[in-house]
Amino acid sequence: MLILGIETSCDETAAAVLENGTLVRSNVVYSQIATHQRFGGVVPEIASREHLEKIDEVVSAALDQAQVTPDELDGIAVTQGPGLIGSLLVGINYAKGMAFAAQKPIVGVNHIEGHVYSVAFEFPPPEYPALALIVSGGHTNLFLLPEPEKYKLLGRTRDDAAGEAFDKVAKLIGLSYPGGPMIDRLAKRGNKRAIIFPLAEIKDNRLDFSFSGLKTAVLRYVREQQVEPLANAEAPSQQILDLCASFQNAVVRALVRSVRKAAEVHHPKTLILAGGVACNSELRAAIQELAGQLKIPAYIPSPIYTTDNAAMIAAAAFPKLLRGEGAGLDLSADLSLRLQNIDLVPIDPKKKKRYRL
Repeated sequence: MLILGIETSCDETAAAVLENGTLVRSNVVYSQIATHQRFGGVVPEIASREHLEKIDEVVSAALDQAQVTPDELDGIAVTQGPGLIGSLLVGINYAKGMAFAAQKPIVGVNHIEGHVYSVAFEFPPPEYPALALIVSGGHTNLFLLPEPEKYKLLGRTRDDAAGEAFDKVAKLIGLSYPGGPMIDRLAKRGNKRAIIFPLAEIKDNRLDFSFSGLKTAVLRYVREQQVEPLANAEAPSQQILDLCASFQNAVVRALVRSVRKAAEVHHPKTLILAGGVACNSELRAAIQELAGQLKIPAYIPSPIYTTDNAAMIAAAAFPKLLRGEGAGLDLSADLSLRLQNIDLVPIDPKKKKRYRL
């Protein structure tokens, strides 16, 4: 089965051709980072305009690289939400036009589910139950997957997403957008124990995340210690290096803390880390270490599949198209699109399945 995936939820225009759910025949991504860098973040109107300018070129390149024509496709998958409304509509309308012209089925895909499926290309199918930590600039979610395509939301951010916190702290100390990769690079030369930033305590004992307090603590430190913003990112002071390392370590500790607590309760057989922040070297190492302690595999995709891409969108659509599912040409963007949040009833853990859905 050949599926064309299209992803335009934020500031990457992406298209990919996937064969049988796992073989990436092509994966083309056009990034708008250079466009938005001078604004310090993504400008939605500019993002949608740039998608309009690039989508035909990107889709054509994906089909050419895969040596596939639209008539040879078995289906088209497109991100339906969540994301920026203008950006999403560019991809959806283009996909609907192609589906109508080629008479192919179309499937709308949840962007976050796409990230879960980003492990499909480099790893064998996960063993279930699995825990999936999806961390990006717009989302920080922890899911339990008792079986494929079943999701129980265990924790989510109550304020800033982890990636958003990285970008805001980076801007505070004079680093350009996107800030996460730059903080990660500088943190390698700093002392992560130089500054002990507090972690948010969630009072009702849930596995949610909160990064606004950490961001405020960094702001307070910068003011009290009179930290000068970087004038030259290539020559940072030791104070800046230690600040980056300590802040990054606090984010990673907060994320891993919730994953560890969830693992103690749900006893997963696979640990999944995905989303743009999954590129962070300290987070990758910490999840690998936790998985080693739990004696289970950690599925962490290569950076090209952790950031937004269309191969993961096609992968998430594969089982749906196999079942004959499809959307009509009235498919539209859904900014509040959520993964199905199932109820779990624990059963005898000695049995093959640990939950009844």
